[in-house]
Amino acid sequence: MSEAPDPEVVELATKIFDLARRGETEALVAYVDAGVPANLTNDRGDSLVMLAAYHGHADAVRELLARGGEADRVNDRGQTPLAGAVFKGEEEVIRVLLEGGADPLAGTPNAVDTARMFGKIELLELFGAH
Repeated sequence: MSEAPDPEVVELATKIFDLARRGETEALVAYVDAGVPANLTNDRGDSLVMLAAYHGHADAVRELLARGGEADRVNDRGQTPLAGAVFKGEEEVIRVLLEGGADPLAGTPNAVDTARMFGKIELLELFGAH
């Protein structure tokens, strides 16, 4: 039988996930630099990179990737940060993820399929360049 998580740890993790969602890059990377894993995930498998990417925070994504965050880490639904950024139309985030090594064919649906679904031809051309 596993123990219930420490409420203080849950509160801190919630705060860190919120920093990623809000794009509070300086505070977020301070936690990562202090030892919080750059690939920390929530109960749905969403990583800090995923949350920052989905909410359009290119600087936070860039800094997390520089600290070891995985550009292609899939969540519990098989989605990648790149596919999430394509869905949300976050072109700057898309470019940062591609520069960080994101694979447009990773995940389900992948970023290429997502771009096709939404008729984002310019992104398909961008993916072709990578």
